[in-house]
Amino acid sequence: MTPISLILSTPTKEIKCGESHFWGMPHLPYGFEYPVYQDNNGNKRPYCFICQINMADIAAYDIDNLLPHEGSLCFFARIDGYLGYDDDFTIGCAISDRESVRVLYFPSCEKMERRTFSDDDLIILNELSISFSNDVSILSEEHLFLAPPSHRPWETWDFPFEDWLILLQIDSFEGEDFNLNFMDFGVLDFLINPSDLKHRRFSEIRAIILSS
Repeated sequence: MTPISLILSTPTKEIKCGESHFWGMPHLPYGFEYPVYQDNNGNKRPYCFICQINMADIAAYDIDNLLPHEGSLCFFARIDGYLGYDDDFTIGCAISDRESVRVLYFPSCEKMERRTFSDDDLIILNELSISFSNDVSILSEEHLFLAPPSHRPWETWDFPFEDWLILLQIDSFEGEDFNLNFMDFGVLDFLINPSDLKHRRFSEIRAIILSS
């Protein structure tokens, strides 16, 4: 399986709706509600938006032809605590439940708009541009699609997730308006069943943090 690097940079021009980007706001179809979860007090809270990938941008680098090559994938997770905003640490060193992350797949990137959530708790960080590469040797940050389980200290995932793939890996890193630290400078992995990936089902994705 050939990993695909996400190379992040400060935008040199406006990121238009439907384009790949990290942080900022998600680009969602008209009328599609910002995804929320229910906290321990029964209140609706917005997920933290991580990134959105226009899958046409990644097609040339998907050597194993595992990913969709049209539409977009939008990644959300309950990582507020790892950004220093609260103590909500539902994702840790064990595979999470399905409510800790949300991954949305839209078959088309047309008719989208920037979407926010009417809540003071919503984290909106400065947008970053994304470019892609199959060369992982020169990169200090390990943001990867189809990442190898190189941070995993054991042979496989726990039952029943043994053969699951790392759809997306996000590394600890910092920028002008954030410091993202997964435990001791670890990584956040979004895990997917290979059958679900083949059939473009993204509702059962789980997450885990791996750290030395």
